[in-house]
Amino acid sequence: EVLALLLLLCPLLRALALLLHSALTGSYIPGTHSIALVSCLNEHVAKDIARAIMDKKLAAYVNILPKSSVLYFWKGELEESTEILLLVKTRTSKIEELSNYVRSIHPFEIPGIISLPIDQGNPLYLKWIDENVPRD
Repeated sequence: EVLALLLLLCPLLRALALLLHSALTGSYIPGTHSIALVSCLNEHVAKDIARAIMDKKLAAYVNILPKSSVLYFWKGELEESTEILLLVKTRTSKIEELSNYVRSIHPFEIPGIISLPIDQGNPLYLKWIDENVPRD
């Protein structure tokens, strides 16, 4: 039982150690921030979704990348289209809320929303994200 308890506490203790180390040294904890990628039908939809994300303070920064060609399977058929991609910079703790919100306003039946944790970056930029996206 003691071994099981230690194994269960290990991730929690590691997380607390990382937080303490970060607080004392000012170092970055990998994965604290994420980039969400959101596929959009066109530039108008992309701008509307980006603005809505910013209005809700779910991100500090949204890039709207130009139109790109895409291939995908939909209902068993190979489709070809164009899309606009959003790169959404935010706190990792906001990803679930961001994803739920985007799904609620997105015109696609199954919007393409994925996120990638930020392992490293410019400390001042990452701090700026913190300052512009409220904590939970």
